[in-house]
Amino acid sequence: MTNGFSVVPGNVAEAAKPETPPATDVDVAAVITQSITDWQSYSGRLEAVDHVDVRPLIPGTIVAANFKDGGLVKKGDVLFTIDPRPYAAEVDRAAAQVAQAEARLNFTTVDAARSQRLVAGAVIAARENDERQNAQREAAASLQAAKAALEQAKINLSYTQVTAPVSGLVSRAELTVGNIVATGASAPVLATLVSVSPIYASFNVDEQTYLQYLRHDSDAAVPVKMGLAIEDGFPHDGRIVSVDNHLDVATGTIRVRASFDNADGALVPGLYARIEVGGGQPHPAVMVDDSAIGTDQAKKFVLVVDATDHAEYREVKLGDLHDGLRVVTDGLKAGERIVVNGLQRVRPNDLVKANLVKMAAAASDDPSTN
Repeated sequence: MTNGFSVVPGNVAEAAKPETPPATDVDVAAVITQSITDWQSYSGRLEAVDHVDVRPLIPGTIVAANFKDGGLVKKGDVLFTIDPRPYAAEVDRAAAQVAQAEARLNFTTVDAARSQRLVAGAVIAARENDERQNAQREAAASLQAAKAALEQAKINLSYTQVTAPVSGLVSRAELTVGNIVATGASAPVLATLVSVSPIYASFNVDEQTYLQYLRHDSDAAVPVKMGLAIEDGFPHDGRIVSVDNHLDVATGTIRVRASFDNADGALVPGLYARIEVGGGQPHPAVMVDDSAIGTDQAKKFVLVVDATDHAEYREVKLGDLHDGLRVVTDGLKAGERIVVNGLQRVRPNDLVKANLVKMAAAASDDPSTN
């Protein structure tokens, strides 16, 4: 001891100093900004553009079904054949009546011309001439009626070939060979036919979406995407083709149809569809990986790495997911560095050893997320 002070050896003084904890090794990525379009999500069902119930137009017996159940047919293909023999006979009968009416007209025409000459020479009375002229007119009318009957008979004969009114997929045959069919109100459905491509997706949108993006006075094209129940994301791109003419006041929604290409026929009517409708002009948005976002009770936060490589707690507000990245609506600025992997190993104010990675690759690079 010297002058009341104790002398501490140098190695003992160094040992008394608090040890600085080592920096935690974490992956850090810079917050990015991308131009995005806001999307609203809806649920809907696929519908065929053309849906036809094939019914007979004449009565008779089905003698052939000329398609495979569930097969693809073209417009004009013969689907069913109704026994044509009665209708062919009716065509022959009507044709005979036309020939008879033509002969009658030829005779009365010659007779009327002769009558005109005779009445001019005072050989016959005017009354007799009038009768012959009337006979000619009646013969002409009879010929016209006979020709109309023949035309109708030919039409009925053509109806014995039940053809596809549109191209598409045909259902099973609801009635098979040997069944007798009727017409009118009791006409049965022989099969149904639905078009393939394009195909509609019908869904209801809320009033706000309609007013902002789908009003008829808007010239801007509205993007729309669709995904099936088992598909990831929305791989099908389409376009809005119709908006209903009234809002359902009970639900506060309006019916919308979007059209999608279906060249391979994989989409069939009735399937559940997830729809996204884009709205507004593209705008810049701050975006991060979901792996960088932590949960603190009801709050969402990220750890921002400052200029001295210390972790700073930052509460954020989140938006939708776009192309695998989460929109941050408040709390972050583009270019700031945040912890994307190793969030569980770091506490606020901890010193970190920043390993800079790309934001889009952060989630796949973290072994703890596998």
